[in-house]
Amino acid sequence: MGSSDLDIVGLGMCTLDVLMRMGEMPTWESPRRMLDFGLDGGGPVGTACVAAAHLGARVGYVGTTGNGIVGELKMRFMSEHGIDLSRVVQLDEPEAQVVGVYVHEQSGERVFSILDRFHSTQMPVSALDREYITSAEFLHLDGFYHDCAMQAARWMHEVDKRVCLDYHRTDDGRIPAHIIELLEHVDILVCGAGVCRGLTGEEDILRAGPAALEMGLDVVVETHGADGSYSFSGDEWLHTPAFEVEVLDTTGAGDVFHGAYLVGVLRGFDLRQCADFAAAAAALKCSKLGGRRGIPSLEETVEFLEQRGVHVPV
Repeated sequence: MGSSDLDIVGLGMCTLDVLMRMGEMPTWESPRRMLDFGLDGGGPVGTACVAAAHLGARVGYVGTTGNGIVGELKMRFMSEHGIDLSRVVQLDEPEAQVVGVYVHEQSGERVFSILDRFHSTQMPVSALDREYITSAEFLHLDGFYHDCAMQAARWMHEVDKRVCLDYHRTDDGRIPAHIIELLEHVDILVCGAGVCRGLTGEEDILRAGPAALEMGLDVVVETHGADGSYSFSGDEWLHTPAFEVEVLDTTGAGDVFHGAYLVGVLRGFDLRQCADFAAAAAALKCSKLGGRRGIPSLEETVEFLEQRGVHVPV
């Protein structure tokens, strides 16, 4: 895949997920059996890239990989989905972006545990390829590799291309200064519940969303899990309900939403169509263990929507 073929370049976190489906969490005093186990790729940008590729986009990924079998597996879980990895930086150190994912048997909700050195991974700005990044219509970021994200976003705006940011709030609800800085170079923010409140101080999402737009954003989408999502642009706002499905594992559902949302924008969908399309892809993903195994194709997503009386122009 050449750089001129790309629709989306993702720059950010890509992980190796170690998945354990449990009825109850183990303790030192009471070990528990695993009901299911798996290895899969993960990470906000990594999984969004895979989702976009499954839905027909031409996608490249920029990030790092460590040496050894763990790094090899992480890259394999990208390459097997058709992601271009020609600009990934090979580090001479063990892979650090590894996540233990404990999935609850009944609810499909999950708890994460990361390596102690998870956030130590660095990527030099000098490793970025400007021509490669700006060849795509969209740059998708999650705030990881901050200096690289800032430079790449500036490059995109210099050539009138668009930037999307995926951000989920921290435990204390505060938005870090580096995310505020990055937002100055973002066009579309697709975020988790509470982010607009953290950005604006407005408690009600119907006030917080429009207030977030005033930071220079073209579109703001805040996802609320089973309660659906809220979308805001300069012309309209809307609430999109989530689709009801039988949930096995919610890991990566938000990341799949982000990748699918960008595909909707690339296809010229309007605000509601983008949200419906992304919600459908995220719902279908939840039928299998892991963040990527359940990602649907374009045809499967469209059929799912048609069965529910929702039409998108593909």
